[in-house]
Amino acid sequence: MSSSSKTIVWFRRDLRIDDNPALAAAARDGSVFPVYIWCPKEEEQFYPGRVSRWWLKQSLAHLEQSLKSLGAEFVLIKTHSTLSALLDCIKAAGATKLVFNHLYDPVSLVRDHNIKEKLAEAGISVRSYNGDLLYEPWEIYDEKGQAFTTFDAYWDKCLNMQMEPISFLPPWRLVQVAVTGTVERCSIEDLGLENETEKASNALLGRAWSPGWGSADKAITEFVEHNLCAYSRSRLKVGGNSTSLLSPYLHFGELSVRKVFQSARMKQILWRREQNSQGEESVTLFLKAVGLREYSRYLTFNFPFTHERPLLSNLKYFPWNADVNRFKAWRQGRTGYPLVDAGMRELWATGWIHNRIRVIVSSFAVKFLLLPWRWGMKYFWDTLLDADLECDILGWQYISGSLPDGHELERLDSPQIQGSKFDPEGEYVRQWLPELARMPTEWIHHPWDAPHTVLKAAGVELGLNYPKPIIDIDIAREHLREAIFKMWEMEAAAKAATSDGMNEEVFDNSIGIETSAIPKVILKENSSCPTYSSNDQRVPSFQNGNNGSLHRKRAKCVEEERLPADKSNNHNKQTGTSRGEEDLCSTAESSASKRQSISRMSILCSPVLFFVRWQAYAGV
Repeated sequence: MSSSSKTIVWFRRDLRIDDNPALAAAARDGSVFPVYIWCPKEEEQFYPGRVSRWWLKQSLAHLEQSLKSLGAEFVLIKTHSTLSALLDCIKAAGATKLVFNHLYDPVSLVRDHNIKEKLAEAGISVRSYNGDLLYEPWEIYDEKGQAFTTFDAYWDKCLNMQMEPISFLPPWRLVQVAVTGTVERCSIEDLGLENETEKASNALLGRAWSPGWGSADKAITEFVEHNLCAYSRSRLKVGGNSTSLLSPYLHFGELSVRKVFQSARMKQILWRREQNSQGEESVTLFLKAVGLREYSRYLTFNFPFTHERPLLSNLKYFPWNADVNRFKAWRQGRTGYPLVDAGMRELWATGWIHNRIRVIVSSFAVKFLLLPWRWGMKYFWDTLLDADLECDILGWQYISGSLPDGHELERLDSPQIQGSKFDPEGEYVRQWLPELARMPTEWIHHPWDAPHTVLKAAGVELGLNYPKPIIDIDIAREHLREAIFKMWEMEAAAKAATSDGMNEEVFDNSIGIETSAIPKVILKENSSCPTYSSNDQRVPSFQNGNNGSLHRKRAKCVEEERLPADKSNNHNKQTGTSRGEEDLCSTAESSASKRQSISRMSILCSPVLFFVRWQAYAGV
């Protein structure tokens, strides 16, 4: 590429200057035209919530200043069509090339594929890069060339891969494209990321968080130098800043995951030499949290239906209880279980909760109340500061027993016991439930058992100023058990009907309840294209390849997976949590053999087969 190349740099969730492959490539080749395009229409049901939009607004402002200091003007555009906006930019700048960094969620994958095809038809060169992961999803397979379906196997493979050294230095200077045409640009305020009614609440967020890639760089340095060593001990404390707090920076791409990984590994090597076992263990646990974020992208790329359907096909028969009133009580922190209520109120007030609390409250929604997991995922998407579709898909599928290595479906953890373990002094509950502030520690996590005199002294009136438990734990356990039996009966009946040649169909009973359509993933096999590069993104193909025998085995089961789209959402795993005992990433040993057999059969009876082999497609 000549030094006179004019390149459009399309920023998305990569709002940083350093270790930004797309920006670096454009800067090397010539002049740049940096652009951010906000298209609410294309966000559809994944339109970001208030606090997430606040972070995006602040991050864009920070990036705008950074690009200006390097000599380039950051162009912001609000539009009804990303493709049309890009074509306008290309025309106005006289550009011949577009570069951007990959996204891996199904909606972005389809949009990006369409944009690359259209621009290729117009003779525009398109290049895309890995700016979000340690390894691309299509680079990690098992010995049979198939996608991993358990985290441990996936992460072990990743850790044994060779990683090329990365330079994190940003460009020292950018050359701005001389724009000859007109682009309908707007200010950050005009993007409409924050309305007047939201500004008062959002002002409080600025006291606790500092969005922007410059702040992200300071945050990783602070964590690695001062908090990483004690991470193995502090990570289970649900109150205070006991984790890395890096997930919002990672989600918006203000922080390079490669920088996070390499910074932690360097500390691990140092502590190993110093025989600092605690430091070594802390890095191992922290890197597993990084690995979970990697795995979330890997999962949604290889199995792009997981934002609306479980990976294990038997879960589609689970009789979810679509009770709107119970869902409202859970959202508002009025379940009568203090640790659950404290977590939900913190989420509403701050847009943030510790990963352990995320596990507890989501497990309560799914296992105690039998609420559809997609309802919870959508609520988390709407309220979390670090709302991340891929991470939330992984989290909610894990909790609902939808993954081969997730919680076993029958596992029901007592919030009372978890409160005693993760909030032993009750400080977290008292902070977010002021009505229980005077409760003695002995009763703080189960006030319904407290003597009347204790409740009176603490000013607690169950059913009045604090609710009684929404459901008794023994009754919840029985309801869960009955639901599981019902699920197996319905699955058996469906399989028997299929084998008998009958036409009876059994559907997930949450389908159609408070739903909205999710864009379908329709990916083409394709093709020859002048914009292909080894750096470019790959997508699922429907090639049979060497999997013909598996296709034949699954012919009947594939039909069972064709369900309508359902309402979905978001459950994020903040970096700074780990895969340990009773943790988000743990695999329940008590049902390991059973789950292995379930996962083999269930995954074989899903459309996963068609997404195992990949090829490069036109311009991606």
